[in-house]
Amino acid sequence: MTTASYDPLNIVGTTIADKYRIIGVAGDGGFSIVYKAEHLIWQQPVAIKFFNVLEDADSSLRERLLNDFVQEGKLMSELSSKSAAIVQARDIGKLARGGDEWIPFMVLEWLEGTTLSSLLEQERMIGQTTRNLAEAMMLLEPCAIALDVAHTAAIAHRDLKPANIMVMAAGPDGRPEVKLLDFGIAKTMAKHEQLAEQLELTGRLITAFTPNYGAPEQFSRTHGATGPWTDVYAMALILLEMLHGERVLQGETFYELGTASCDLATRPTPSILNLPVTPQVDAVFAKALEVTPSLRYSTIGAFWRDLHAVMFPGAPPWRAAQPSVPTATAVPITAGGMASTPIQQGRRNNAAIAVGVLCACLVMGGSVGVYFALGPDDSSEVATDTQERPAPSASASALLPWDGPCPKGMKAVNGGSFEMGSNEPGFPLWKPAHQVTVDTYCLDVHEVTVAQYRACVERDQCKPADAEVSFPKDASSSDEDHARQLKAFSKFCNWETAGRDNHPINCVDWYRAEAYCDHLGVRLPTEAEWELAARGTDGRKFPWGNDSGDHTYMNAAGTEWRSWLSDNGLPEPNGLMYEADDGFRGTSPVGRFPRAQTQAGQMDMVGNVWEWTADWYALYKPDAQTNPKGPATGDRKAIRGGGFNGEFSLWVNPAARFHQLATASVHAVGFRCGSDVKSND
Repeated sequence: MTTASYDPLNIVGTTIADKYRIIGVAGDGGFSIVYKAEHLIWQQPVAIKFFNVLEDADSSLRERLLNDFVQEGKLMSELSSKSAAIVQARDIGKLARGGDEWIPFMVLEWLEGTTLSSLLEQERMIGQTTRNLAEAMMLLEPCAIALDVAHTAAIAHRDLKPANIMVMAAGPDGRPEVKLLDFGIAKTMAKHEQLAEQLELTGRLITAFTPNYGAPEQFSRTHGATGPWTDVYAMALILLEMLHGERVLQGETFYELGTASCDLATRPTPSILNLPVTPQVDAVFAKALEVTPSLRYSTIGAFWRDLHAVMFPGAPPWRAAQPSVPTATAVPITAGGMASTPIQQGRRNNAAIAVGVLCACLVMGGSVGVYFALGPDDSSEVATDTQERPAPSASASALLPWDGPCPKGMKAVNGGSFEMGSNEPGFPLWKPAHQVTVDTYCLDVHEVTVAQYRACVERDQCKPADAEVSFPKDASSSDEDHARQLKAFSKFCNWETAGRDNHPINCVDWYRAEAYCDHLGVRLPTEAEWELAARGTDGRKFPWGNDSGDHTYMNAAGTEWRSWLSDNGLPEPNGLMYEADDGFRGTSPVGRFPRAQTQAGQMDMVGNVWEWTADWYALYKPDAQTNPKGPATGDRKAIRGGGFNGEFSLWVNPAARFHQLATASVHAVGFRCGSDVKSND
């Protein structure tokens, strides 16, 4: 995907180095931004990676870094000549920024496909069955071969992660093609402590690796030096993530992840994760995840050879020169004419859906773009509809990509008449039930994520979310109780919390939610629209149907909420949605509970976070209405859906409603956007 309207370096449409015409941004991240360009001589697309982090470094440091990048580019070129699974480096240069200022760039081959991180996230979001170990090995074996080539030459990657693995179409043998990205970049950045110190003074931080896939020696050099064995640890984590269905190194901060990586008792071996593998396989992973590097496999080849031997006893020994994981017939699946990841025949019923979603998200103008190595924040691991949003403009609604009647990332909700509210006893705010007619409209499939909101902030179209909550004191609470609540609940604000890119944005007031939707040319949904989407047109009792939900349907207040309140010195909950742990004390990634999907296809409309609506809050009137929009003024906005702290089954009812000050910034309130359907005119 490229978009000319988002152009932080202001170079779209220009030609650099006399031969690269810049087309648009393909992706950006922690220390670099990638543009798609056309090589004017070869008339072929290329990816140009600008290390814009160096704009904050002095000129002498940029010069030294450029020399290092030249050497790393040469290294990548040499390695890619030995293995097709390493992205090719084709050129290097400097982008003049006026005066003596410039930014180094590297020209890489343009790849068509998607990152493994995006693929895995999409599979999680649609509830797709996880791979077994043989399937995971089949997908990653080209990476193992490429890494073995590098390790044989005593070269390590040092930032191996799903975001640095590109998954493309099937090759001649029916296997997926994969490419390793960013060889040597982490090492280059890590060498320059001076750069890190300079950037820290400006509020920008870089790390030489991604903590979610970090080996013990990367968190603390007391464990030893980094090297090929560091990649072994990361590869074991990636394989286990593919089996487990989510990241296996647990923690939300750098410190917590470092502790998990270095703890022999809790490091995520298959047995710790309760994965169904043999003791022999578990022993291989235990060695690959040894805390002490000298006890770990020294190269990826040694790890893969042992893993292959215990997985396929009786098969010839694994050799890096020739792929040898037994395969079933692989079926390349395509979407929109673009080849995507091959899925083993008969493996998963939803495979075509997952790959189709990925291609649809990445296709623009008939081409598929790759987000090359977005940096240590691993920002490619976000919901794919984050990347569907265009950069803002004066006519954002005209630029917003549409998929049929709705913008991408939204699904249509069929309009009609329904009974809004409820006459059931126990809750006065939803009374009286009354007849409402709503036109067909569009509604986001997912709640707006941290990554999506951050993109709006970076475009200067949104104000940052808050790192602390702000809401009025309850009448029954003392000032001390209120202060204690504010301090405790601020821990749930996602804005400045690492690893929360795919969680819903929270701790934003109504005005910031409205501004986000407006900058895309869309809007917040009305209360009536929200309720119709949640309850459907078929008389269902819950958003997902007539079966009562439990901890597998939603992120609400289970036993994990009781323990969190206790740990933070807060009163016992008034009740619990269920006597079970749903796995999330705070918010969860969007789409993590696919069983709760609504009739129209929206996710998380119950639990996770309450959602701002467009309407000012008021008690209902009994009159029949068409497309109601609430009162014209007020101080409180209607919120819907319950949150991760929802303690009562009442909130599961689609008619449930509450209200909050429009200026409040709350840990359990987020939002999603809606839109009118596209006119046929």
